[in-house]
Amino acid sequence: MEETDSDKYLFFATREGIVKKTPLEDYNNIRKGGLIAINLREEDSLIEVKLTDGQQNLIIGTARGMSITFSENDVRSMGRSATGVKGITLDSNDHVIGMDCVDKELEVLIVTSKGYGKRTPAGDYRSQTRGGKGIKTINLTEKNGPVVGLKVVKNDEDLMIITTSGTLIRTSMDGISTMGRYAQGVKLINIREDDAVATLCRADKNEEDEMSEDMEGLEEQVTVDESGDIDQPETIVEDQEDNLE
Repeated sequence: MEETDSDKYLFFATREGIVKKTPLEDYNNIRKGGLIAINLREEDSLIEVKLTDGQQNLIIGTARGMSITFSENDVRSMGRSATGVKGITLDSNDHVIGMDCVDKELEVLIVTSKGYGKRTPAGDYRSQTRGGKGIKTINLTEKNGPVVGLKVVKNDEDLMIITTSGTLIRTSMDGISTMGRYAQGVKLINIREDDAVATLCRADKNEEDEMSEDMEGLEEQVTVDESGDIDQPETIVEDQEDNLE
């Protein structure tokens, strides 16, 4: 059965740990001056919005290395002008840095301000009741700094990291170490003392890199003799003979 706007929701998360779920169809008729999407409390700000089907599990991460995972069903549907409900209880010196939909088959990526990061199996994050303090997602020290990004990721994509000074790197996701929730992570990018990681995003796998790897493999496996005919290495010929038997 084809999904319609009535089957979908916008799920909001704010810096102060407030979450809200509103039917997507409530935003169908947008005026030139815009619409109120969420009623933010004083000194709060919007951090993340996800398009959901009403049945997702969400994970929220904080700057001090805490996280909470809960079912979308724990949050009732509300109107556009509603403020929302508490998604996570924060310490006085903490704030939300990211939210994503969780798939237990994928991994949770954490990146810190000083360029450290890691992947942790999403299954290590047990589901909890919305509004709690959550569980630790990384061991923070002066070496790695506070958390600036949380994403649910998969191997066959890239990660792009941008610093406050404008430096950008792109790296393969499967090259980032997989570690437990209490690990500090490994260095993903060298950060100067006057710089810090500003933001990060997922990206499709770099096709140019994949093509280069494929060509390198072909160069290793294919040679041309003096007559111009293509010869195959003995190992490949042996494999073919084995298959014929």
